[in-house]
Amino acid sequence: MLYLLISHAIHDGHITLLNLLRYISFRAGCACLTALGVSLMLGRPFIAMLRRIQRGGQPIRALGPERHLVEKAGTPTMGGVLILTALSISMLLWGNLENGFVWAVWLTTLGFGAIGFADDYRKLARRNTDGLSKKARLGGEFTLSLLCGLWLQYLMPPELANQLAFPFAKDFLLPLGPLYPLFAMIVITGFGNAVNFTDGLDGLAIGPVVTAALVFAILSYLVGNHVFADYLQVHAVPGTGELTVFCAALVGAGLGFLWFNAPPAAVFMGDTGSLSLGGALGSLAVAIKHELVLCIVGGLFVAETLSVIIQVGWYKRTGRRVFLMAPIHHHFEKKGWTEPTIVIRFWIISIILGLCGLATLKLR
Repeated sequence: MLYLLISHAIHDGHITLLNLLRYISFRAGCACLTALGVSLMLGRPFIAMLRRIQRGGQPIRALGPERHLVEKAGTPTMGGVLILTALSISMLLWGNLENGFVWAVWLTTLGFGAIGFADDYRKLARRNTDGLSKKARLGGEFTLSLLCGLWLQYLMPPELANQLAFPFAKDFLLPLGPLYPLFAMIVITGFGNAVNFTDGLDGLAIGPVVTAALVFAILSYLVGNHVFADYLQVHAVPGTGELTVFCAALVGAGLGFLWFNAPPAAVFMGDTGSLSLGGALGSLAVAIKHELVLCIVGGLFVAETLSVIIQVGWYKRTGRRVFLMAPIHHHFEKKGWTEPTIVIRFWIISIILGLCGLATLKLR
């Protein structure tokens, strides 16, 4: 909004120090600080409201670690609403609202958040852990992801629209043709659920999300700039530089939420948060043609998802379990690791993976 106002003022000849608002880097910094400030300012009254409305807080899964039934009982959920509110306010102020990539990623994020909200609401209303049916939930996610894939495909340069890029070979593009939107659908939906699997301990999911968002802020800025893209030998996607502002707002909103979600958590993000954050990362990766790099940067989410797939598949086949409990963070809980130990070590892994994702720029 501010970007558009300043652009019109400059067009009319009113050039001032507010020219700074034309720079993506400046607006990204402001977006991060704004989202952080909104989260911190609204956090306590928002959590107090959730406690009044939800009373018993988030229903705790009976099959989960036993200590969760005691330590986490009564904690309110739907904290993702706080993240999305801070993100949206920041984007309305600092984002370029004429940019199609911004709207595609932003609306996909909000759409996944709406599905998560419906899931959380159903759990609270029924006072159990049964939310939306798998058919309804996945149907909504696949539909949103497919629409996002088609939208981003339309915004892409023709030479990149249906192509899959590889992190270590700029000259090689895999043509997917009409299958590309389906590939994008799988990436976006997959990461939406991957973050959801990871969200099982206080602060566990939001830390790696902030790391990934910071990495994609850098990648978006570089991919959206032809000079930097050519120098680093990455595929330039005009217009995606504006996603730097979105990523920065996501970092600020995530850090603000972490203030209240740090152990012991005063609020859980719920499916409202985990699905929307995963959808955001997936759509960002599709927008800047870094889908495979997301698998590196978000490797922790991939590992959590694979642990569930392996556990379920092996148990159905043999009747035995590979892990003491899945997702894998519960396996380490069962082995006696304390919650802060698991969270901090997983954060360290996510930071290392984020650096590996950035290293692909130099390895190309």
